[in-house]
Amino acid sequence: MDTKLGIPQKDMKTNVKNLTVVLASEMVLYVKTRKFHWNVAGNSFMEMHKLFEGQYNELELIIDEVAERIGKLGDKAIGTMKEFNDHSVLKECTKYEEKDAMVKELLEDYRTLINKIRDFIKETEETDDFGTADFLTAIIQKHEEQAWILRRYNN
Repeated sequence: MDTKLGIPQKDMKTNVKNLTVVLASEMVLYVKTRKFHWNVAGNSFMEMHKLFEGQYNELELIIDEVAERIGKLGDKAIGTMKEFNDHSVLKECTKYEEKDAMVKELLEDYRTLINKIRDFIKETEETDDFGTADFLTAIIQKHEEQAWILRRYNN
């Protein structure tokens, strides 16, 4: 659908495609973080349990905002687990990790996602879709904070 927002339809489709990758990756990260929240054990259990809960709550909000941004650009958001896995730059965690491995994996996922979103911002700015570029920049800022917190556990 042409939204008549001043962005050529071809560019709009590219930005929606990139946002779909972000949506899918955020969902994979959300599910993984939730799994870790449910299964963390050992020393500092409650601290890690609450940390992961805070992270998945933030991810839930981001997921909703990304899906709505896709709608604002005139397209429909994907919504099945298969679609999320097919489009994500992140992989599901099929193992049951120990706490330190959980932290390390989440940190690597945040780094991967930050770098991918940074690439998408560069592409988006070339299309004059400054709204999406700013939107993605705000997501990076939230993810950088979460990565910083996880790095503190990973020293």
